Amino acid sequence: MTEPPVEGFSGPPGASGSFAASGSRSAVPRMLAERARDLSDGRLTAAVPRDAATVILLRQGAGAGSGAGVEAFLLRRTAELEFAPGACVFPGGSVDERDADPGIGWVGPAPEDFAAQLDVPPERARALVCAAIRETFEESGVLLAGSPAEGAIGLVGDSAALAADRHALLTGTATLGEVLGRRGLVLRADLLTPWARWITPEVSPRRFDTWFFAAALPAGQTATAAPEGHADPGESESGTWLRPGAALDAAEAGEITLLPPTAVTLRELAAHQDVDGILARRRTITPRLPRVTVENGKVRLSMPPLEQAEPGEESS
Repeated sequence: MTEPPVEGFSGPPGASGSFAASGSRSAVPRMLAERARDLSDGRLTAAVPRDAATVILLRQGAGAGSGAGVEAFLLRRTAELEFAPGACVFPGGSVDERDADPGIGWVGPAPEDFAAQLDVPPERARALVCAAIRETFEESGVLLAGSPAEGAIGLVGDSAALAADRHALLTGTATLGEVLGRRGLVLRADLLTPWARWITPEVSPRRFDTWFFAAALPAGQTATAAPEGHADPGESESGTWLRPGAALDAAEAGEITLLPPTAVTLRELAAHQDVDGILARRRTITPRLPRVTVENGKVRLSMPPLEQAEPGEESS
């Protein structure tokens, strides 16, 4: 499952760039407008958000060194999907109950450490981290895991060799714990940098409470939209590496569609010239909740001001 869509966030060509602006407001589709009025009048109860995790997969641009820039991996959702068809998103999806399995091998900061930064209980933090790594593997083929025999710095060096395992996860015939266990691997929680938290507007019939993590593409691994040798049973038709600024320019030109959480994140990444600088950030994670409001009969989508969404951000 790709990054959970935020309903009503995809707009006409060129709209995504304006959506990304701090505190911006824009019109919403008719269906959401009707739901907003029902919610405002008390005829509708907001759905409970489901936990989800998304990974901003990064690599240093070609020609490493000064001016090389950062690239992010984006998946293009298939045109047949009901929500945000064709939108470019980061790998991610809903937390599965099996992501909370305490038996999944783990290296790096403990769940309690993530819990403190994410402001959730340790059990929930563990499930979010496991979901982030599982979804990244399912959606991009990149596995943030390693072998204990290789020490704490060990990493999977050829994810293409795990195509069958990726396919098994996508089809639900295996769990992350089973895949790691039979391969003698443990997940590398230390490779994830918490970045942001987005909650789907209350007006949406399907809502997600999504934690964004940043991670570097491990050496030797390749990101692809479908497992090698298998038809893709997922929701993405293609994947590509783009510099954040180039992706935002393409959205402004109507060449691609970006959901606001994706666009805002790309705009934040564009301020950095190297992956290490991004992963060194230690951000204060607070919920970002866009709102659909009814004012004088008009329904508008309001984005949270970023200066309020990012208080106390620090770098290490």
